[in-house]
Amino acid sequence: MAAFPVLAQAQTAALQEVVVTATRFDSDASSLPFGVSVITKDDIARAGVTTVNEAVIKLLGVPGRVDYYGGGDYGLDLRGFGTTAGSNQVVIVDGIKMNEADLGGTRLAGIAINTVERIEVLRGSGSVLYGAGATGGVIVITTKAGRGVARKNSADLYAATGSYGLNEIRANATLASGGFSMDVAGNKRDTDNHRDNFKSTAEGNFVQGQWSNDWLRVGASHANDMLNSGLPGSLTAAQYQADPSQTSAANANKTASIKNVRDTLFASAELGAWQLGLDAGQRTKNLNSLNNGVSTYRYDIDASTLALRAKYETKFGKVRNALTLGHDQADWNRTVPGTYGSVSQQKTSALYAKDELILDGGTRLSVGYRSENIKQTDTYTASTERDQAAWEIGIAQPLSETWSVYGRLGNSFRLANIDELGFTTPGAVLQPQTSRDFELGNRWKYAGGRVELRYYRNSLTNELGYDPTVANANSLSGFGANVNFDPTLRQGLELETQHALSKTLDLQLTLGLREAKFTQGAHSGKNVPLVAGTTLALRADWRPAPAHSVNTGVVWVSSQHVDYDNACTVPSYATVDARYAYQWRNVEMSLGLSNLLDAKYYTQAFTCTAGVTNGIYPEAGRAVTAAMRVNF
Repeated sequence: MAAFPVLAQAQTAALQEVVVTATRFDSDASSLPFGVSVITKDDIARAGVTTVNEAVIKLLGVPGRVDYYGGGDYGLDLRGFGTTAGSNQVVIVDGIKMNEADLGGTRLAGIAINTVERIEVLRGSGSVLYGAGATGGVIVITTKAGRGVARKNSADLYAATGSYGLNEIRANATLASGGFSMDVAGNKRDTDNHRDNFKSTAEGNFVQGQWSNDWLRVGASHANDMLNSGLPGSLTAAQYQADPSQTSAANANKTASIKNVRDTLFASAELGAWQLGLDAGQRTKNLNSLNNGVSTYRYDIDASTLALRAKYETKFGKVRNALTLGHDQADWNRTVPGTYGSVSQQKTSALYAKDELILDGGTRLSVGYRSENIKQTDTYTASTERDQAAWEIGIAQPLSETWSVYGRLGNSFRLANIDELGFTTPGAVLQPQTSRDFELGNRWKYAGGRVELRYYRNSLTNELGYDPTVANANSLSGFGANVNFDPTLRQGLELETQHALSKTLDLQLTLGLREAKFTQGAHSGKNVPLVAGTTLALRADWRPAPAHSVNTGVVWVSSQHVDYDNACTVPSYATVDARYAYQWRNVEMSLGLSNLLDAKYYTQAFTCTAGVTNGIYPEAGRAVTAAMRVNF
């Protein structure tokens, strides 16, 4: 929601018409009983961000942690889950759920930024519609080819060069004729990055063909991306202070490669009062870590998904009703080769229903339920099968033409993933994590902008995570295991505002106040590690003259604890970025500066020794990027 039209009046109209797809079908964002933040392709272009991760961090103020592989794949933490954030939020790309069933994470940066139409961040639980692991929220990415709207012939070419040996090129095109269209895109990015042995090369391509008429849309797509990078590893506090760009001798020759391939089939239809949709996907992920060219760890993932959905809308006088039904199915397989290799599998099958009643006057009532069956098998652990359920009830109530309030109550869940099942204390059986979720918010729109304020609370039972303080006979050190924690709590406030200060200057502010605590047990009263209590993102878009624009932003993240005793911290930090662009006919030339003030900081650290933070992964200093984009 970073876009600001030139006129305040136009902005208000645009805000009233924001339509999101995070609800599985198009919905008016202003009437939903929960918060959804939207980043458009125009926001992405103005800010000059290069990955989905960077867009969410800089434009929405979501905390991020550095990518170990040098490909810009920052870990995102929507609502304060720390090291398990990736397992507590769901990622959807053009209708396909991309989450892995292990701790490997979802590579968002592999989605070429030049193919992205919009990014929707559903704040809070999306478990009814998206299943296990959605307590923290859902990130829905829609590509330009996945919009399902009228297509037209177009193309653009982007090239950039900059600090740390950066060279990047992107290209995409759309060919349309009648009801048929084809989208193609490619990208390549080379950079030395900001540390020794951190050079990376990333490249990918995308192609999609589709056909549509006034009631039917069908198509298929193929995408792949490849990343090769050095692995500089972490630094001690002394090494970080002496030279944050260094790597240790042990990591000087470590490298890794990651390859993703995604194939999808999709169809949607409108038949009277029914809307129908199908999304089927097949994807593979291959990771190989090497030391001096010798493989030290490797795995191959093969996953398939099927999502069927239907929506039936009826009207009784002035009352409207919308019933959404769906079935999700997934089959995830991982093979780790070698003497101590393993074969792991997770099968998921779910049914869900959500009904919404819209009364005369705008009151919106909703209720939803999901039943999900999850089967897990692994070479070294016992097979498990669980049936879990999620539910929610919500209400959105307009108080005037410009003011509305909403609330939601529900239950969400996640199961231990394949990696978590494999390292527990002797005889331990990890139980499903459940959360009682509550959210309350209000929206206010006025002539020059909008304000949205949300309060949320997640009360978790059997939260899953790794506890390094637990005695464990299965561990070589005698300590550390994946466990079910005693009860924990997440709660906080989120403020999002947009304001047209003048016809040429627009402002956006996002503020997050978070509390993540253990409420019982051995860690009672302590903060959950690697959760920042306060985050702030302030962004300005200034058009000083025709064809000239300046986009600048500040991100501030408060300190966060590294350990369970809360004895060590990652210091607070603030970064500033700016981008100047000049438009000449169909050519845009730009100059961007990231970390403008050259702040020395880090977002990730793992260990605490005698009150000193170690295991540090430094961030980059000031960087300059010069770019040119040509639209055809």
